Amino acid sequence: MKIGIVDLDTSHPNAWVPILQQMGHEVTAVYDGGTVQDAGAAGAFAKTHGIPVVCDRLSEMPALVDAAIVHSVNWDLHVERARPFAEAGKAILIDKPMAGSARDIRQLLAWARSGVRIAGGSSLRICEEAEAWRRTRDPADRVVTALAGCSVDDFNYGIHAYGLLLAIMGPGIASVRSAGMHIQHQVELVWRDGRRAFLSVGETAGYLPFYATIVSEREVRHIQVDADRLYRSFLAAAMPYLAGASTNVPPFPSLGELLEAELAALAARRSLLEGGRTVVLDEAAVSSEPGYDGAAFAAQYRMKARGQTR
Repeated sequence: MKIGIVDLDTSHPNAWVPILQQMGHEVTAVYDGGTVQDAGAAGAFAKTHGIPVVCDRLSEMPALVDAAIVHSVNWDLHVERARPFAEAGKAILIDKPMAGSARDIRQLLAWARSGVRIAGGSSLRICEEAEAWRRTRDPADRVVTALAGCSVDDFNYGIHAYGLLLAIMGPGIASVRSAGMHIQHQVELVWRDGRRAFLSVGETAGYLPFYATIVSEREVRHIQVDADRLYRSFLAAAMPYLAGASTNVPPFPSLGELLEAELAALAARRSLLEGGRTVVLDEAAVSSEPGYDGAAFAAQYRMKARGQTR
């Protein structure tokens, strides 16, 4: 496929483009909106990676590509960055978190229902370690519960823990309840079939790897994810889906299944703000509240990227 890169805010574009090129894709265009990088960053990035076109305006890109990858650190920009590609019927991969509000989630789902291929979110939703556990487990050995977690923050990074838990437990979250804060935010999730699992996300004194502990009736398994393999595994699964192939084994999750992670995080936020009230996912899905503030996070991210502090 011919691929366009939208926004150079994080380390992901530099890490993903070589993988995409090794997979045989042609990265043909790049655009940066200046949220984190200075003017000229797109030109330097294009030169480094052999990308032929630097777009001055995002509207120039859809005609040049089959798919776009949106890397904006401000998740509140994702819908507007994706819009010209959705309207042109091009495939879209949106980096995590895909959206920070139910309103934006509803827009992404509406585009998907109209036939636009959209994927994205946390790469842990497709990680090799969870897939290896699913392949080797005894289906008759019922899962009692699971715990997943990570550090850094509760949404931009915390979304990885939600993705990992969904990779283990599968889709079908019914409700979410905040168990409160003790250093990190602890969250209880209940599936429609009655299964129950837990998350612990947020800042800690040191960096914690992505992890999960799975308790079944016959064993306890612990997963610690190898971050060095995440991007390649995720892109190897997502790109054939975006290209229209139907050969993914197992099938690539639907957009609705992928976005359960973001919806669960929004429900956890609402539950925490309301003292631990159980929030059903159907309620979170129709909410009109603003959700997580992408612009505020992006401003902090820019300061940290420049070695500044508040």
